[in-house]
Amino acid sequence: MNRFALAVSTGIARVTEAALGPYQTAMIRIGFSATWLLFLLREFPHRQELYGPDGPWSWNLAEQLISLNGAFTALMWSNGQFWFETVYVLAVVSSVLLLLGWRTRAMSVLFMVGVLSLQNRSIFMGDGGDNVLHLMCIYLVFTRCGQVWSLDERRARRTREAHARGEHVVDRVGPALWGVLGLGLVSSVFLDRLSGDWVVPALLWALWLAQALWWAVGRFTRSGQSRIMLDVVANIVHNGALLVIMAEACLIYATAGWYKIQGSRWQDGTAVYYPLHLESFSPWPALADLLSANGVMVMLVTYGTVAVQVAFPFTLFNRRVKNALLAAMITEHAVIAVVLGLPFFSLAMIAADSVFLPTSFLRRLSDGAARVRGLLWARLAGGDGPGAGLLGPGGPKGRPTPEGHRTPGRPGPPTEPGSARPPRPADRPGDDPGDPGDPENPGHRHVGFPA
Repeated sequence: MNRFALAVSTGIARVTEAALGPYQTAMIRIGFSATWLLFLLREFPHRQELYGPDGPWSWNLAEQLISLNGAFTALMWSNGQFWFETVYVLAVVSSVLLLLGWRTRAMSVLFMVGVLSLQNRSIFMGDGGDNVLHLMCIYLVFTRCGQVWSLDERRARRTREAHARGEHVVDRVGPALWGVLGLGLVSSVFLDRLSGDWVVPALLWALWLAQALWWAVGRFTRSGQSRIMLDVVANIVHNGALLVIMAEACLIYATAGWYKIQGSRWQDGTAVYYPLHLESFSPWPALADLLSANGVMVMLVTYGTVAVQVAFPFTLFNRRVKNALLAAMITEHAVIAVVLGLPFFSLAMIAADSVFLPTSFLRRLSDGAARVRGLLWARLAGGDGPGAGLLGPGGPKGRPTPEGHRTPGRPGPPTEPGSARPPRPADRPGDDPGDPGDPENPGHRHVGFPA
């Protein structure tokens, strides 16, 4: 009983004191924002046909459908060309800024609005990856996805350094940005633009009010207890959203695998042969013919695909098997992108798979990117590379500084078994009563998934 109570208390402490998986959530942020950005840029010459007011799926047809399903889309607020171009450009800009990790909480909200607005405007434009992106953009707004590999992390580190020097730092950009977003939200309500389904408008209001509460508590309260409580709630929401993302990815593979088992072509081992010879999915006919020429290869790929998709959810508790199947699935999606000509579907699925990547691998990836960046900078500048950047913030070899993502005032877990707990830094963003801090990066200890 004592062991059980200890395990429960340890689990509760881990969930409440830290936003888990900083590297994994950064990969999700980068992966989905890059996928959407590349899609928007690729289809920019064809944007009128896909989502424009005079496209094949006209504004009137979309209005009739949305009046029935109540889906959220800002493109239906006006049928003017200027409004369409504005929404499309804002979708591109929000994707770029989310990719860079600038004001990730606000940009994740704008990213969600852009994805829902375009996809709900023309529901027939997509290849399967749009469904994954549709769901993940909603989950992403609940995560603290700017802890690492972001401009937010660099700003938080510089704020800590300024506090350590005794300087007073006040963030004016964040409140101004959320003020503009609040004004836009109020205007849309006043103009009766949010009269459809209540879920997305309620989510937008909840996010704005939560951010306003965070700012007000940091700005007007002298005690740190209120900020600690808000930070605990934010950690719980982040970890819950991360769990939902993992469950969603497992559900996608499990349902795909079990549905394949019921198909006769998957049962006889020939299912992979047929899409290779469809004109719509054959950008490289010679390559498709080469892959389908070997019957044994077709059979192995067919059965292997089903086996991997069905087995993957059951392998999460075994790191080695999970990592092996994860590598197989990422390779499979890369092959699909090239052979079947579905790059955005594959990128979306690889971004979803990245939530399961081991932290040790992602740290080595960060170190390698930081070294390459340093070498490139040294070649361009004729000297040593910078000591910090997006992929190498603060610590040696480009790793995050040891003072990471932990709730202020709460002791963190040991960095290694048997080691002493890391000391709490004296100055962090939000420690100054006049500084509300940053809810995305309050300067806590980074906690990742085990490799």
